[in-house]
Amino acid sequence: MRHIIVPDFGTAAAWRKAARACLNEGLSPADISWGSEQTERGLFDDQPAAAAAPVKMTVPRSFVELAETVCWHRDPDRFARLYAFLWRLKDAPHLIADRGDTELAHLRGMEKSVRRCQHKMKAFVRFREIGNRDDPRRSFAAWFEPTHHTLEPTADFFARRFGDMDWRIVTPEKTAIFMNGKLSFAPGQAKPELPDDASEALWLTYFRSIFNPARLKVQAMTSEMPKKYWKNLPEAATIPDLIANAPARARAMADAAPTLPPVRAEKARQQLAAHMSAWEGPKEALPAAIHACTRCPLHQNATQAVPGVGPLDAALMIVGEQPGDQEDLAGLPFVGPAGQLFDRVAEAAGLRRQEAFVTNAVKHFKFSPRGKRRLHQRPNSGEIEHCRWWLDAERALVKPKLILALGATAAEALTGTGADILRRRGTVEQLADGTPVLLAVHPSFLLRLPDPAERERQMALFEADLRRAVEMVAALAARTGRQDMAAG
Repeated sequence: MRHIIVPDFGTAAAWRKAARACLNEGLSPADISWGSEQTERGLFDDQPAAAAAPVKMTVPRSFVELAETVCWHRDPDRFARLYAFLWRLKDAPHLIADRGDTELAHLRGMEKSVRRCQHKMKAFVRFREIGNRDDPRRSFAAWFEPTHHTLEPTADFFARRFGDMDWRIVTPEKTAIFMNGKLSFAPGQAKPELPDDASEALWLTYFRSIFNPARLKVQAMTSEMPKKYWKNLPEAATIPDLIANAPARARAMADAAPTLPPVRAEKARQQLAAHMSAWEGPKEALPAAIHACTRCPLHQNATQAVPGVGPLDAALMIVGEQPGDQEDLAGLPFVGPAGQLFDRVAEAAGLRRQEAFVTNAVKHFKFSPRGKRRLHQRPNSGEIEHCRWWLDAERALVKPKLILALGATAAEALTGTGADILRRRGTVEQLADGTPVLLAVHPSFLLRLPDPAERERQMALFEADLRRAVEMVAALAARTGRQDMAAG
């Protein structure tokens, strides 16, 4: 077995050179024992490897970039993992783009960890001046403890950023030295005694001033600024006090916030009430009013608004998300692929669409252009809220006995939340006026399912929901008929 030692300095370049030589000799991963300068030799290291045909291959650029980063990971098996994957690439180059490959996923995770460590180094290195201010080039030093072996690949960043001064970054394993414009490396050392920074007090004052107690999220903060780095950050000493006093400071900020004068407050209340008032125009004018809607920016890019269609005395109202590309062009709801799927399932469930009032929670098509295509974008909560005014007007016009809400957007428009739609599907929720809402998934959800078995299962559940809607409408109509007869 060939034992290969990859040096601690110039690690990435050395591994590439060694890996290329092993490929040229036809050595498989089983024929090589990889290690660093600290790795002990194995029992069978340096035994002759079996002869094999040389391997000639063109390495994908993306793998080269991956290896250049992973080589600096702390995992002692990093070199062996890289070579094993490289060996597989010779027969299957497409593996470098296979997101389902577990070994590639592991290497990508290592790559991400190294890049994160480099980012933290750039953010948390703190230089202290160690030279004479009167020297032609000022001199600085910093101490840092990286998670991975990232000093060497990150040093070029500091050389570019601080090229007008001399500096050194000391870590337990390596030391980067930048003197007179030249970068070099030396072995690591223990943490040196660094002088105090004259501007540190000013920096701490600034750090405290930009801390916003009302937006404090401790978990997010410690994720971006892990506690392992705190001991070397001067500002970290202020964090416990800032966290402890955050609730009191947030309350004080709220108490000191300005309020609207009474006249302006009343005017704002009246404007809001007018904005949210119910439709009071004639029934036949509602579609035209929807077509003229400019309540939110969605009208700027859509071809037209798409109002609901169907009998105005329909017992069932069906509410979808928003018009799609074909609905936007035709001016009618549910005529695209999702609508066609709905029609097929509705026919099997005994639901007669022509007897229902069909509409959408949002009346304009929201999309992002991709060349000649317009790709659907889900409406946000603000757009749903603006368009709820028209949905309420249609509800007041039709007065349905049951509303069938298709998808999370329809659920949010009607019930206030679109969360957990898969868990809530098939259930009935009551609106404030007592109207029952039966929740179901949107047909577009079924079209996006890649697994045929799961699609078939979800289709069966969707058909059951539509069948239940038919049964509920019949039961509600029968009960209303009995009440009318009793009243007569």
